[in-house]
Amino acid sequence: MPVPVPRQRAIPAVECGQAPAASPDSGPSKEQAPPGTHPAEHPTTRRENPTEKREKPTDTSPDTSTGTDSRTSTGTDTGTGRTHTDRTTQSAAPTNLTVLLIEDDPAGSPIVPDLLDQAGKPIRVRTARNLTEAGRLLTDDVHCILLDLALSAPAPARTSADGGGNGNGGGDAEDHDELAVLRHVLELAPRHAVLALTSSSDAERGAEAVAVGAQDYLFRDELDGRLLSRAIRYAVERKRSDSAERRLAEGRLRAQENRRLERGLLPTPLLAGSPLRFAARYRPGRSRALLGGDFYDVVRTPDGTVHAMIGDVCGHGPDEAALGVELRIAWRALTLAGLCGDELLGTLQQVLEHERSDDEIFATLCAVDISPDGRRAGLCLAGHPSPLLSRPGEPARLLPYDNNGPALGLLPGARWPRMQVELGAEWSLMLYTDGLIEGHVGEGRERLGQDGMVEMVRRQLAEGLAGEELLRATVNEVRELNGGELADDVAVVLLDRTA
Repeated sequence: MPVPVPRQRAIPAVECGQAPAASPDSGPSKEQAPPGTHPAEHPTTRRENPTEKREKPTDTSPDTSTGTDSRTSTGTDTGTGRTHTDRTTQSAAPTNLTVLLIEDDPAGSPIVPDLLDQAGKPIRVRTARNLTEAGRLLTDDVHCILLDLALSAPAPARTSADGGGNGNGGGDAEDHDELAVLRHVLELAPRHAVLALTSSSDAERGAEAVAVGAQDYLFRDELDGRLLSRAIRYAVERKRSDSAERRLAEGRLRAQENRRLERGLLPTPLLAGSPLRFAARYRPGRSRALLGGDFYDVVRTPDGTVHAMIGDVCGHGPDEAALGVELRIAWRALTLAGLCGDELLGTLQQVLEHERSDDEIFATLCAVDISPDGRRAGLCLAGHPSPLLSRPGEPARLLPYDNNGPALGLLPGARWPRMQVELGAEWSLMLYTDGLIEGHVGEGRERLGQDGMVEMVRRQLAEGLAGEELLRATVNEVRELNGGELADDVAVVLLDRTA
């Protein structure tokens, strides 16, 4: 039974750039020799391929690695028309680099001589005569593309150029076609290195090709194996370097965007002119996350009143973080507009109801407004833990939370009473989210709770800790008691007034 015509195609010779020209009526996947004739037996093939025996091992290794017959319409496998002895010889020469040559006259072009990689191993070469065939041959194992800029442009681009030129702009149309071919290849293979091949009289075209996106350009009439092998290795490494640099730049851009978003969540307090000292700590619950659902803010209004707020959107994902940013900005705007207490929280609840993605989402919030003299404060709680107050000579204690109102977003038309609290001449007020008190204590199910937190802070105050040091020690000890990172976000705000 005769061997089917597609299996007789001399793929190794084509991939080495030394195959005979295709017949005019043959497509990209047709054989290069007359039907029924083995390429090695054809006199023309033997005359045009003086280095055939040397190049056989270069382009036949994939057949032994897959162990299956090739589909010659794609040209990805070789050796299907050869004997088992040839396959044994081919498997003895593995390749490290694979190159795809795209040119429309592979038989008459000597631009691909013997190629060796840096380790002295042969470079496998595939040949495509047009962009359609190149798309089939462009597999993941291709490292570099050799593109002849003299290749005809894709039909749509050529038609457009011819129609616009009308015989007057023939040169411009040809230039456009050459760049269109390169752009098409760059779009087809964005992760592959590309070497543009042009004539020595068209160096300007090669430079334009590099500007468009090719890694380098070479003169096809001045190439030898050593120069081309070195250029291929350089192009591959340059593409890897460019890709790594691009990924690094994208990573930096994402980090900058995250920092900008984090700035919205963790704002700079507006306390100019106030004698109060401010400190804060924040730690998201998600692994490697910059943002969480907790939010806080502190501002001083023109009358000298200092307003502080801390809140927690249920959950700790990116959606909750975004909602927390919106609530914080809304709170600052409403506070600077003169709203306070129940009126402010009612308006803030309307913002939450309009901005949340699910009706089940709610947020807890604690808001205090400290009088200009710093001795008194108003307190509003919306389902949030009560702040911790400490004064010299007195043990730290939680402020009253009997009039605690519901969390924002739970009850339409809810009210939040404002309680008046005496602070004194010297004090420290700590606002926090429930992530600080819901961590476990040891390996059991017992949680720290508010009582455990109060005892912890009392001990740390007795050790002389204050400000940033106090918050750092508190958060670190809570993490240690939990046995690692906390499951929920943690935010802590500390305001101090000294006599």
